[in-house]
Amino acid sequence: MSLVGKEVLPFNAQAYKNGEFINVSEQDLKGHWSVVCFYPADFTFVCPTELEDLQEQYPKLQELGVEVFSVSTDTHFTHKAWHDHSDAISKITYAMIGDPSHVISRNFEVLDEEQGLAQRGTFIIDPDGVIQAVEINADGIGRDASQLIDKIKAAQYVRTHPGEVCPAKWKETGETLKPSLDLVGKI
Repeated sequence: MSLVGKEVLPFNAQAYKNGEFINVSEQDLKGHWSVVCFYPADFTFVCPTELEDLQEQYPKLQELGVEVFSVSTDTHFTHKAWHDHSDAISKITYAMIGDPSHVISRNFEVLDEEQGLAQRGTFIIDPDGVIQAVEINADGIGRDASQLIDKIKAAQYVRTHPGEVCPAKWKETGETLKPSLDLVGKI
């Protein structure tokens, strides 16, 4: 069963952000667009490349009114240690949430129960706390954060333009579609 269209379930966790430990809950995902990026573990191989890439896109995402949260089943203490010792991770300015209890990973249905680690899951969440897009990759397949920009722009457009949809490869200045009987079989 898909989580698209479902509201984010309650959670309360500790995170590391900009030299501080902070509390984060599902309420922090409301009132603005959010990206929640799950990854298996700190001090690994593919994960730092993804999180560094996400940091490179972070200013563009913020311009779109998007806040970013990364999540692994490590603790917020481990996130700080990784931040202090990795060139790639030391660049990160978004919140790094610890999920040692696995509550968040289970809520988002990305927990590998056998390993106790989160899968590579990316979630786009609207200002109401409703999941609008989900992508889950196998452990060995890193993500490209630049692909989030067009997906978020499309989600934002559809939200503010009821009755219109964005076709494949839609760009911000591209044409949209208005589903109707007249379009059936003509695309």
